[in-house]
Amino acid sequence: MDAELAQLRAAATAEVAAAADAEAIEAIRLRYLGRKGSLNQILRGLGRLSAEERPRLGAVANEVKEAIAGALDARGAALAHEAMARALAEERIDVTLPGRRRPQGRVHPLRQTEDDIVDIFLSMGFSVAEGPEIEDDFHNFEGLNFPPDHPARDSQDTFFVEGGPDLLLRTHTSPVQLRVMRSQPPPVRAVVPGTVYRRDDLDATHSPMFQQVEVFMIDDRVTFADLKGVLAEFARRLFGPQTRVRFRSSFFPFTEPSAEVDVSCVRCPNAPAAPDADCRVCKGSGWLEILGAGMIHPNVLRAGGYDPETVRGFAFGLGTERVAMLRHGLDELRGFYDNDLRFLEQF
Repeated sequence: MDAELAQLRAAATAEVAAAADAEAIEAIRLRYLGRKGSLNQILRGLGRLSAEERPRLGAVANEVKEAIAGALDARGAALAHEAMARALAEERIDVTLPGRRRPQGRVHPLRQTEDDIVDIFLSMGFSVAEGPEIEDDFHNFEGLNFPPDHPARDSQDTFFVEGGPDLLLRTHTSPVQLRVMRSQPPPVRAVVPGTVYRRDDLDATHSPMFQQVEVFMIDDRVTFADLKGVLAEFARRLFGPQTRVRFRSSFFPFTEPSAEVDVSCVRCPNAPAAPDADCRVCKGSGWLEILGAGMIHPNVLRAGGYDPETVRGFAFGLGTERVAMLRHGLDELRGFYDNDLRFLEQF
């Protein structure tokens, strides 16, 4: 049995030395030291030995077991070290390469323009008000003095919603005027940003969905002069201190008197007195139409629960896309909604 143990030890250590990977090491471990391995096969014959021989051969068998186990562990560690060295040599990271930065988000130009507009009016003492985008006919048309046969009520101009005969996607932010008036007594100063919807084709200057900001003020002594002063200050803060404002008589169902409001061209340095004849923004006129305004119609005040004999107010609304286009010198608004990062990252 001494010879068998010595032969087993020599054969096992030779196989361990020739093992090429961890799988071979484990296979040798099972073949020699496993429950059904060669060493246990020899140890089962100890029972046939005399009492004097059994302890001695048992000690020799333990030495063989420990020698094989030690050789297996040493070879396994050596193979692991070789694998690590090979990985470091073949998979080395070049720390001199530039890092990969995560793309940094930014505020959408329309949202930034809207925030700038709202901040100007907040600094003047106005408060932000909001309303639902699905409106009823009363708040969107009737309460704002639209006659029953007004073209805006037709399906050609308005998106009507299933669920009721007078439910629709609001065509402007003016319905919030009525909601605010019906919820609190005067005085009122509110700025209303939001999304509105109209049946327009998407082109360079129109979209079926766009952003609008409504501003209105109601008190006992509000005049058209107050409207002019607020708009002049707003234009100067938004477009620059040199900005001029012009009012042109117009008509809106919900205001009387009403006016279209222009600002001096933001691209012509000498507008409006000496505009650039080749200016593609103002077309050589020196003026840019920016919004509609006027004194709130008495019928609208009544619809909101106010007495037009004791209070008066002004209101105006402007398109956020229009302002953003003017500020950034753009010819069309489609880029705001295309989600093209090449366009949006410019702002």
